[in-house]
Amino acid sequence: MRLALDSAREAGVAGDVPVGAVIVRGNEVLARAANRTVRDKDPTGHAELLAIREAARKIGDWRLTGCTLYVTLEPCAMCAGAIVLARLDRVVFGAFDDKAGMAGSVGDFLRHPRLNHRPEVLARVLSDEAGTLLAEFFRERR
Repeated sequence: MRLALDSAREAGVAGDVPVGAVIVRGNEVLARAANRTVRDKDPTGHAELLAIREAARKIGDWRLTGCTLYVTLEPCAMCAGAIVLARLDRVVFGAFDDKAGMAGSVGDFLRHPRLNHRPEVLARVLSDEAGTLLAEFFRERR
C-alpha cells in the first residue's frame, strides 16, 4: 500500500486526483499506476485500470489470478467491473469513497453474489493517510 500511496502523491502533484494502485503477485510488483484522467483527458485513466492493463501485458494474460490489487481509494463501478473481469484474487484499499465506491459504500459490486468471480476485499488499510491525501488535494482546489 505504501507504493500505491507514493503513486497517489505523484498523481496529485501532476494535477490528477491522488489515487494510486499497485498489483502484486507473490513478492513481485507487476504494475504500479497513478490516476491519469486529467493528464490524458481520458475518463478511463483511473489508476486501477492502468495497473490492470500493465499487469496483464507483463504476464501475457488477461486473467490476473493469484494477484492482489492495492489501491488508495475504494474502486468505482468502472474499476470494480474491470477487477472482476480480470479475476484478481484480492483487493486491498485505503479510504472509502462515499460518492462512488463499489466495495461497500454506494454498492458492493466486488462481492455481488450473482457474479461468477468475487475477490477477497480488505478495506481501510492506511486509510487515514489515503484520506488525508484526498482531502488536502480537494481543499487546495476549492
